[in-house]
This record gives sequence, C-alpha cells and structure tokens, in this order.
Amino acid sequence: MKQAGFFDVEERIARLSVLDDQLEAFSRTVDFEVFRPDLEKALAYSDGSKGGRPPFDPLLMFRTPWGCVP
Repeated sequence: MKQAGFFDVEERIARLSVLDDQLEAFSRTVDFEVFRPDLEKALAYSDGSKGGRPPFDPLLMFRTPWGCVP
C-alpha cells in the first residue's frame, strides 16, 4: 500500500466537492450553530480557573459523528 502524500487528502476532498459530496450538502442544509447554546448548557464546562487542557468545542464534538467536521 502506498503512503499518502502531503496533498492527497486535499485533492480527494476537491474531487468530492466537484461531485457534490453528500456530507457537504448536509453541512450546508443544517445550521449546527442552533444547537450550540443547548450543548454548552448540557455540558457545563468549568471556567478553566483550575487549569488543565481547554475543552473541545462542543459543536465540533456534536458534528463529528456525521462527518461534518469543518
């Protein structure tokens, strides 16, 4: 199996975009920002005053299972 090059992923995404990728169409159709307030309320992240790694963006975590990562 050939190792992927630096631009292989970008070229594949460009080819999928030309073919009107269904995931891109889904991302354009659904406004995920509508879910942000409910996600932030449900997750109740701390303010970060105790240190540690900053939390992942809740919207990113919500979109990931559908493959709609920006």
